[in-house]
Amino acid sequence: MAPLSERARSPGSIMVVDDNPANLKLLEDMLRQRGHEVRSFPRGRLALAAAELEPPDLILLDINMPEMNGYEVCEQLKRSALLAGIPVIFLSALDAIEDKVKGFRSGGVDYISKPFQFEEVQARVETHIELRRSQQAEHDLLEKTLNGAVGTLWELVQITSPILALRSGAIRDIVQRIGKRLGVRDPWRYELAATLSLVGCIALPDDVFERAYCGQELSADEQRMFHAHPQTAARLLSNIPRLEMVAEIIRGQGDPETEPFAIEESRQGARILHLALELDRRIYRGAASSSALAELRRSHRFEDRMLDALDGYSPAPAEFELRMLPIRELRASMVLENDFWGNGNLLVLKKGTVLTETWIERLENFARARDSQELIGVRVPGPAGARKLDRG
Repeated sequence: MAPLSERARSPGSIMVVDDNPANLKLLEDMLRQRGHEVRSFPRGRLALAAAELEPPDLILLDINMPEMNGYEVCEQLKRSALLAGIPVIFLSALDAIEDKVKGFRSGGVDYISKPFQFEEVQARVETHIELRRSQQAEHDLLEKTLNGAVGTLWELVQITSPILALRSGAIRDIVQRIGKRLGVRDPWRYELAATLSLVGCIALPDDVFERAYCGQELSADEQRMFHAHPQTAARLLSNIPRLEMVAEIIRGQGDPETEPFAIEESRQGARILHLALELDRRIYRGAASSSALAELRRSHRFEDRMLDALDGYSPAPAEFELRMLPIRELRASMVLENDFWGNGNLLVLKKGTVLTETWIERLENFARARDSQELIGVRVPGPAGARKLDRG
């Protein structure tokens, strides 16, 4: 392996926080010689505000400062979802073991004792910048893998049951509104749980799902299958890295007050999802959103703050123009007006399927196989006044 002086040369954005002007100047000069971008601050509060606006790759942080010491600054950084991942290296003349331990407990990743040496600062800074970038690269790879897995599940929902896709989208919109108004941490987990909350229903016939979702009478077997869908979805998702909490939220969506949770934060997500489902079920049955919310308030089953977050909520009207188009003119986001059948009475795509590039390619392949030039009926998102999407 190449020595550190020959690798880890890519410059980084570094924030230096120290109330001593001489220390700031010395560190600035040292780091800029290595090509790093450096921003200096004499106070912790100033540094925190600047980091919120433009997060650095690394922070060098003095401990003994007026107004707010380095431990307090680091603790605030680690409480921020935006800044928690930034590595913090403490700079201090305090070199007792208890001082270093306190620095690590507050969230620091390294500790440099004053007076510092150029070579030591250089080595530690470049090591942690490279480590941070390696972690970010791994994170990005996981994100791509995760997005691919979720995308595959979502396409499965769309092709299997367009009605599930429509209801899942409506549930996600409600959860997104609650999460935004409550300021929840990591809202993507709640939104993803909402998007995949009905994935366990893909084995149910559409008519069974509709009757169950509307609260109509079901046979014992149908009721058992519908009530099992959260557990089915949770099992499906629990083996995907980073979706453990999402799986727990989905599993607990039916009764978040009695379900056990390995991650307590999942209970809040399940409560939000439960409320979104109950609201959407009432709206789907034909109730106005204001009436549905009033009914949920009277039930005293939901937190006031979550219900307050939905004040004024109304689902966006889905407006479409009906068109007959050749397959070559189909585009993603159009909605099939009728079932599309292949040879031998093979159902290729169901009415109501939201087209993606994958589904369009599939239609092209089936049409090519039977040498068909037929026009396809689709509903195209259009301007206000266009025909609205019919249920189902």
